[in-house]
Amino acid sequence: MSVLVYISTPNGHISKSAIEAVYYGSQIGEVTALANGNVSKDDLANLGKYGAKNVLLHASETEDPSQLSKMIQKAATSASADTIILSYDLIGKAIAPRVSAGMKAGYVPGATTLPDANGLIKTNVFSGKAKGLVKVNTPKRIIGLTPNSIPLVEGNDVATVTDFSEEIGNSSITIKEIKKQEGDILLTEADLVVSAGRGLKGPENWGMVEDLAKTLGAATACSRPVADIGWRPHHEHVGQTGIAIRPNLYIAAGISGAIQHLAGVNQSKTIVVINTDPEAPFFKAADYGVIGDAFEVLPALNEAIKNFKANN
Repeated sequence: MSVLVYISTPNGHISKSAIEAVYYGSQIGEVTALANGNVSKDDLANLGKYGAKNVLLHASETEDPSQLSKMIQKAATSASADTIILSYDLIGKAIAPRVSAGMKAGYVPGATTLPDANGLIKTNVFSGKAKGLVKVNTPKRIIGLTPNSIPLVEGNDVATVTDFSEEIGNSSITIKEIKKQEGDILLTEADLVVSAGRGLKGPENWGMVEDLAKTLGAATACSRPVADIGWRPHHEHVGQTGIAIRPNLYIAAGISGAIQHLAGVNQSKTIVVINTDPEAPFFKAADYGVIGDAFEVLPALNEAIKNFKANN
């Protein structure tokens, strides 16, 4: 079976979710990856470690979903691919439905497992409150893979990188400004996340969150009210109306755990909640709970982790 995987390369960097999509595809069939823009061919060749046999590189740096969908469809035809895989992130969500309609291919959004022997793929539904089983009956299929759903296994192979110069037409949109997320660790890529809410009482107290995140090598996040009142940038807002994340560890301090927030973080592998209110609804979803003041717990936790690292 031939598989095409679209590779997202923000700022010339191959995203972790894109690498996961390549490995996922390698468990289904022979993978041809497709990338575009200013990205190193050596980095693309390293995708062979995760199962890619070939990589097609298109010179266009477009971010127009319409152009990207055309590029993917032409690459799928070139590779004779019957399965197309994209990461189920903001870019993938914008592109996959267009590719699905253009190729008359069934689409599985938010996949969390490989297809089983009967072709059934498990997905998250109702904001992660339930699981669905989806089977595609069309000759071609599109799969949107939920980030951080499967463990990676690294090999030693090297992929063959070739230029791909198919015409994708002119963009139908005008991009006036692009604001890139700043920071050493992107929230959407993070395995560890430290988050806080209004319980921190003001933006001047966020230093303890950032200090703990730095010690852990984690990204920082926040609840919606915190972003709405300007304490933190909106790209850190996680929840139903913000970014949905799936880290291995999510630490939440001073967040009550409203259902809208839970919808964006309930797929985290381990959730640690710190709150002074023992009745806070977040404790019901937590793997570990600390009933205490974040102003005392966060600095103490930070020092304990520093000491552990220093002695191990």
